[in-house]
Amino acid sequence: MRIDYLTLFPEMFDILNHSIMKRSKEKGVVQFNTINFRDFANNKHNQVDDYPYGGGQGMVLKPEPIFNAMAQLETTSSTRVILMCPQGKPFNQKMAESLAKEEHLVFICGHYEGYDERIRTELVTDEISLGDYVLTGGEYAAITMTDAIVRLIPDAITQKSHEDDSFSTGLLEYPQYTRPYDYEGLKVPDVLMSGNHKLIEKWRHEESLKRTFYRRPDLLEHYPLTDEDRKYLNSLK
Repeated sequence: MRIDYLTLFPEMFDILNHSIMKRSKEKGVVQFNTINFRDFANNKHNQVDDYPYGGGQGMVLKPEPIFNAMAQLETTSSTRVILMCPQGKPFNQKMAESLAKEEHLVFICGHYEGYDERIRTELVTDEISLGDYVLTGGEYAAITMTDAIVRLIPDAITQKSHEDDSFSTGLLEYPQYTRPYDYEGLKVPDVLMSGNHKLIEKWRHEESLKRTFYRRPDLLEHYPLTDEDRKYLNSLK
């Protein structure tokens, strides 16, 4: 996968030179590329924003720098151009799984009050929001989404590592334990020490159901519950 970032602050993406993102890049799983779209402003002072027509607060990102920067990118009909925008669809694990199958992503990261609407209507394939809040700039959201997406690409991490992640199965992840077995009187559940994989799998599934029921019951509305699941949830109620 190749990921391009249109940004005014390329240095913010230095964080991708660490941990799993760095290893994924070194293995050739992903290529990161930042483009400072200020370099594509067609005015004397490299101005990329201006006052909104009709009046209003803040500054609006001009179309020229973004259109010019996009024109120099090698894109295809399958390139996903993502506008980081609080008005977009909320980002979630299913969306990360979908984007992880693509070969080329472009993130447009704004840093002002808004975008000229022509950017949205003519260049963008996806408008995505990280959540119901506003950030200073789209860079923070793009970096977070990149981490969620790249770790799902085959060979980025051990495939089994993310299969039981929260949201991947539709439920929150079950509790995890490691050594020591007894830490100051706090012991690991006996079922995990039993060696009975069938019982362990049942315990983990029920713990996922329980954690989801208490913390994110909305997720259960779309989860394909079995009769046993419903019976267990009724016992919690």
